[in-house]
Amino acid sequence: MSRLTRRQVIGVVAGAAAGTALVGAATASADSSPAKAAAPGGADGPAPFDEVFRGRHIQGVPSEAHAHAHAGHGPGYRVLVDGRELHVMQHGKSGWSSAINHYERFETPLDAARTAVVSLKGAAVVPFNPTV
Repeated sequence: MSRLTRRQVIGVVAGAAAGTALVGAATASADSSPAKAAAPGGADGPAPFDEVFRGRHIQGVPSEAHAHAHAGHGPGYRVLVDGRELHVMQHGKSGWSSAINHYERFETPLDAARTAVVSLKGAAVVPFNPTV
């Protein structure tokens, strides 16, 4: 009868662990897809918002005229903080980010706007110009 070598046992254990990790990652990715609310007009997308958060007036509306032509960014969405535009981007199913918190992903533009307000700590939003 042949015996398993250490190398074979490690290979089997590593393969099983990798398979489990892939299944877990795929499940987590499917479970964390951003929920989309119906926008006016019946199109899927984030709902508009208009609220005061931590003393700052934040507004957001879908905007086809405001869509950016960058690869990978979804339809346009306009977010204002105290009347000044906060650049937000949709990253497919992985969520939204803003110019303030570019390396974080948020479920909705509202979440991105609220986090930007916290990060600004009272500072004004500075216009975003990607061509400079």
